[in-house]
Amino acid sequence: MGPLLVVLLLALLLFGAGFALNLLWWVAVVVLVLWLVGFVVRPPGSGGARGRWYRW
Repeated sequence: MGPLLVVLLLALLLFGAGFALNLLWWVAVVVLVLWLVGFVVRPPGSGGARGRWYRW
C-alpha cells in the first residue's frame, strides 16, 4: 500500500508541476508579445526612445 501511495503522490506532483510550467510558458508568451507591441505602438507626439509606454 505504501509504494502505491508514493507512486500516486509522485504522479500528482509531476502533473501539477507540468501544469504550472505550461501555464508559465503561456504567461511568458503573452508578456513577450506585449513587450514587442510596446516597441511598435507609441503615443502620438512622442519622439525618440522616450516614447515607449513603459519607463525602462
